[in-house]
Amino acid sequence: MSSTDSAGANALVVLPTYNEAENLPLILGRLFEAAPAIDVLVVDDGSPDGTGDLAESMAATDPRIHVQHRTGKLGLGSAYVLGFGWGLERGYDFVVEMDADGSHPPERLPAMIDAVTSTEPGAPSLAIGSRWVPGGSVVNWPLSRQILSRGGNLYARLALGLQLKDVTAGFRVYTREALAGMDLSTIDSKGYCFQVDMTLRVLDAGRGVVEVPIEFREREFGESKMSQAIVVEAMLRVTRWGIGRRVATLRGRRPGPAWVAED
Repeated sequence: MSSTDSAGANALVVLPTYNEAENLPLILGRLFEAAPAIDVLVVDDGSPDGTGDLAESMAATDPRIHVQHRTGKLGLGSAYVLGFGWGLERGYDFVVEMDADGSHPPERLPAMIDAVTSTEPGAPSLAIGSRWVPGGSVVNWPLSRQILSRGGNLYARLALGLQLKDVTAGFRVYTREALAGMDLSTIDSKGYCFQVDMTLRVLDAGRGVVEVPIEFREREFGESKMSQAIVVEAMLRVTRWGIGRRVATLRGRRPGPAWVAED
């Protein structure tokens, strides 16, 4: 059953894990301190280090924690899609993307939920925890990663005609309406590309996006899941989407969710 967080929102945090046994208790502790009544779905990809078993033991004593096990390392994007569907089926009003490694500050989650709680026409349906807007920052990140992130976001803005500063960010809050309006079965993007894909789907549905500044910190335990393949996938897909959207505009039709799903 869903619960109500301190901001009065009925919200679920989807937490994908792969070898995060050291980080999981730490991030859940911080999360529940920031939003005591929020619910969490841990989606574990068969972690060899026992993260899934640890999550089960924590769920056995805390009804706010739920666990879904997968048989292998199937990727971040598909884990979130599973979590989105799980949350929609159980009636949550907000579904949150958050990494388990401590890089996303759960202390900012109430502010992010507040940013999408308005029922006014045109109110945003997606809040992005942004590193690159005024007030945002990164800590303990090597210069190479900063250049990669800034460069990737700049390329996405130019290729897709976006105004957002951190379209690749993975700390997000979606409203139920935003997710319910998508065909989740058509989403197969991964990594950075998944975040861009989801942003386009929200915008192309005529919904608003707001960026909330956060302090992003490099993980202290475990290894980063970033790979060259993820970066290449993002560059190729963003390029294809950018070309396709320009062609659609020249032909006098507006790119929309159905077009995005065709990629």
